[in-house]
Amino acid sequence: MEPRPAAPSSGVGQLPGPSPAEDAAAGLPGEGAAAAAAAGDGLGRAPGPTPSQSRFQVDPVSEHAGRAAAAAAAGSKGTPAGGRGGEEAKGRFRVNFVDPAAPSADESVWDAAGVGGEGPGVSFQNGGDTVLSEGGSLHSGGGGGGHHQHHHYDTHTNTYYLRTFGHNTMDAVPRIDYYRHTAAQLGEKLLRPSLAELHDELDKEPFEDGFANGEESTPARDAVVTYTAESKGVVKFGWIKGVLVRCMLNIWGVMLFIRLSWIVGQAGIGLSVLVIMMATVVTTITGLSTSAIATNGFVRGGGAYYLISRSLGPEFGGAIGLIFAFANAVAVAMYVVGFAETVVELLKEHSLLMIDELNDIRIIGAITVVILLGISVAGMEWEAKAQIVLLVILLLAIADFIIGTFIPLENKKPKGFFSYKPEIFNENFGPDFREEETFFSVFAIFFPAATGILAGANISGDLADPQSAIPKGTLLAILITTVVYVGIAVSVGSCVVRDATGNINDTIVTELTNCTSAACKLNFDFSYCESSPCSYGLMNNFQVMSMVSGFAPLISAGIFSATLSSALASLVSAPKIFQALCKDNIYPAFEMFAKGYGKNNEPLRGYILTFLIALGFILIAELNVIAPIISNFFLASYALINFSVFHASLAKSPGWRPAFKYYNMWISLTGAILCCIVMFVINWWAALLTYVIVLGLYIYVTYKKPDVNWGSSTQALTYLSALQHSIRLSGVEDHVKNFRPQCLVMTGAPNSRPALLHLVHDFTKNVGLMICGHVHMGPRRQAMKEMSIDQAKYQRWLIKNKMKAFYAPVHADDLREGAQYLMQAAGLGRMKPNTLVLGFKKDWFQADKREVDMYINVFHDAFDIQFGVVVIRLKEGLDISHLQGQEELLSSQEKSPGVKDVVLSMEYSKKSDLDTSKPSGEKTVTHKESKGPAMPLNVADQKLLEASTQFQKKQGKKTIDVWWLFDDGGLTLLIPYLLTTKKKWKDCKIRVFIGGKINRIDHDRRAMATLLSKFRIDFSDIMVLGDINTKPKKENIIAFDEMIEPYRLHEDDKEQDIADKMKEDEPWRITDNELELYKTKTHRQIRLNELLKEHSSTANIIVMSLPVARKGAVSSALYMAWLEVLSKDLPPILLVRGNHQSVLTFYS
Repeated sequence: MEPRPAAPSSGVGQLPGPSPAEDAAAGLPGEGAAAAAAAGDGLGRAPGPTPSQSRFQVDPVSEHAGRAAAAAAAGSKGTPAGGRGGEEAKGRFRVNFVDPAAPSADESVWDAAGVGGEGPGVSFQNGGDTVLSEGGSLHSGGGGGGHHQHHHYDTHTNTYYLRTFGHNTMDAVPRIDYYRHTAAQLGEKLLRPSLAELHDELDKEPFEDGFANGEESTPARDAVVTYTAESKGVVKFGWIKGVLVRCMLNIWGVMLFIRLSWIVGQAGIGLSVLVIMMATVVTTITGLSTSAIATNGFVRGGGAYYLISRSLGPEFGGAIGLIFAFANAVAVAMYVVGFAETVVELLKEHSLLMIDELNDIRIIGAITVVILLGISVAGMEWEAKAQIVLLVILLLAIADFIIGTFIPLENKKPKGFFSYKPEIFNENFGPDFREEETFFSVFAIFFPAATGILAGANISGDLADPQSAIPKGTLLAILITTVVYVGIAVSVGSCVVRDATGNINDTIVTELTNCTSAACKLNFDFSYCESSPCSYGLMNNFQVMSMVSGFAPLISAGIFSATLSSALASLVSAPKIFQALCKDNIYPAFEMFAKGYGKNNEPLRGYILTFLIALGFILIAELNVIAPIISNFFLASYALINFSVFHASLAKSPGWRPAFKYYNMWISLTGAILCCIVMFVINWWAALLTYVIVLGLYIYVTYKKPDVNWGSSTQALTYLSALQHSIRLSGVEDHVKNFRPQCLVMTGAPNSRPALLHLVHDFTKNVGLMICGHVHMGPRRQAMKEMSIDQAKYQRWLIKNKMKAFYAPVHADDLREGAQYLMQAAGLGRMKPNTLVLGFKKDWFQADKREVDMYINVFHDAFDIQFGVVVIRLKEGLDISHLQGQEELLSSQEKSPGVKDVVLSMEYSKKSDLDTSKPSGEKTVTHKESKGPAMPLNVADQKLLEASTQFQKKQGKKTIDVWWLFDDGGLTLLIPYLLTTKKKWKDCKIRVFIGGKINRIDHDRRAMATLLSKFRIDFSDIMVLGDINTKPKKENIIAFDEMIEPYRLHEDDKEQDIADKMKEDEPWRITDNELELYKTKTHRQIRLNELLKEHSSTANIIVMSLPVARKGAVSSALYMAWLEVLSKDLPPILLVRGNHQSVLTFYS
């Protein structure tokens, strides 16, 4: 709903400050809307859209309605503003809001309790600050179910704002809902008044603003944003159930019960604790980094993928997301096979095998993964309950072991368990590596047990408050699990000897004198193990914890719990991560997996895919090869999370403001490096494979360039790097060796003069700066609106078309003023233009004479600012803007038989090859054109279209003819050289033409050849024009005189004062005196055209010295005539004039 100006009204009472009428009539949201809470009301109604979400309209408030509103306020709320409110409201304006959620008129009374939920700083006093008027209005809708309710807020009974600011204002107060994305799940996005709505004149309609700074938005500002309230019954977890429990279960794996005792046997208690602490250092740093990223803004679903992609961008995020989801899917198979192996061991002990060991593992694994899939698909609530049960079993198993260490039974002593003994602690403290094991090989075996710290972050979308839950849950889980790992390592190392026979007859009856081992001191002789393998002790028995425990079956239950809980966590994580990846459409082929089902948006398709991957690897059952790859995939994601924090801190982006402060960029970088080192320690070939896969996916995503903008730290660092280098560059003095043509190209809309754009791009690409200048003329308001739209549109167009250029629009009254603005202000530091490039004004003869004068004055202005000038002329013309609709229509019918959008241009300015105001006058009108015969182009337009693409093709083995007649510092020679360095032009040869005398042709040729060789510029030929001063043909002179006739003043035929008045009013006119004075120069231009046609008619392109006209002495019409006669009926020609500073040097 667009705001409309209110009708004038008499008797407006004045308040301090700006006139409320001005504010109201501007069509701005009222204060009741701006401060109304989204938090529901005291009637128990669910939170609904506040009136400010819709657009608004302004009505005059009648005296009666104002008093009624005030009286209602005073009567119902007890405010003392009753009588005064009626007076103040007289003749004022009322803002009407559409409330799309209001079901009936009966619900139109808001309880004060429901309006005041804005936080500690904003509260409604006396309850009656926002008054809902019952008065009728033209805009009021019926109370029926399908109709919108219109709430009328009388802004002047809103005394809260009057008290706060001293006057009523329709400016919106700060509020969280203005900062939401449109897709926010936790509340609606409200639209604050645009600057245009606050600032523009009342008789103008505010133009629609887009959302700046990369905010997502719907296209229309006046669209009511759909309120996406949370569905009732959506399961959201707190930090304990959602993060702590998951992380603890995932970190406590089979390793705790089966491998930890073996690690203590190999590395000893001291090095085992060091192994655990080293792993903890890596996971703690990663936990701190995860906490920092998770608290830097709202976290959605996707876990590690979401954190990395929003921080480092889609390239790294897309690569990690895919392998992290795959790693979780395969991890399901790993954990399930671990479970199945334990079950098969128990079956084997009791001789209950079904087929054989391998096939039994497959059968039990397949059945288990189906059951786990059922739990997962049943919903997150069931999965969370299962996790709690599994955690209780796991804790009981750990408690069972701890209790068992204090109960030394006699039947366990032959197996090596003696309870806590200092002899055993001393013996087991040092390492005893056997079977080629080393410290790092033991570390590689243990480290996967420390992974799992992202189990909570991976379901970030299902957490009630991810910003609080992820740091607390993850870091506490790391602390608790580390304490338990260290405690059990020390306990088992203090209770159990390394080798034991299990034979009760190995007790020592007589005391031995040379007793060195702990077992010997405890009256057991296990020396048999030194020569033959034994079955018991830390080194030989993986079931030490079962043996030590008070109740062995509980340890088996703990193993089942550890494996199944990890499998379940991975089975939930993989689809959630994959769904988030697919929603972002990084890999379009996987888009089908983005769909969610049910109130929790469950990724059922992802569950099925994860199930199939897990089942496949379970049936392969060769997990010893897969395990190190999976560990490396996890470590790669940890490394990138750490690197993300370092990168974001390095970029110094103002948007990097984590609420979690206990991180350090250098510690995060250390963590990233440690992760990479650990990858190689675990398995060097798996580490290399991981790097190759990540790099391959990174290159793929970079190549595909997904259309997303997440404000990543990569963008921030790109900006910071550019800024720092620009500042550093500004301190570097110019040097002739480093001269680069930095071109300001007056293209207008960049797509309207493709030949001009591509030709300049050919000699500036990767060499110098190129800025596409566009002068918008016409009404300022409209031009400002168009500029804001064009800035983004045309810069995107340049990037899409691989043009290394910037787009710079400017508003001015005329072309000359706009060009002056651009020449003075465009660029940054040393990256400022030094050469002005224009298209030749082909229609100068038909155009308004003042336009010609303005065009020529642009040249003079450029020379005044010490710019070089390049004028480009194609005989067919440059401007194709009037053909773009035709061109697109033709191409759309060639490509597609269906309906197509066709953009047609409508211009209000005169067509001109250089008139850059024209694109600003274009209004894009979209028509639905059904397939049919295209409107035929005339021959001239057909040739123009063909000519516009000529510089996009390979140029073949033709010539670039350089007519270097005047020394301008070397720009005339540098531009053709730069062209030949480009792939399209590399087969072209440079021919150089110079002026000279007939009797010195050989001398002049040798002198030029020497100069070119010193400049190291290759050329195929040098031609000296000895007949350059020959008088041109008579018919050409006559043609020139006829051409300039309409521009002549003929002052000799008029009275002096009339002639002077005409010259003053029309300074572009050519005087007889001027024509006579510059007769020789005129004839030279005509003669040069004859020579050009004679020598260069077959050249690919001609580069020629631009003649210079003295400012104030040569009229613009005569100068234009020189350029016309010099360059007409020729191949593409560049008229070049440098600023007479050397741009070439032969010194090293």
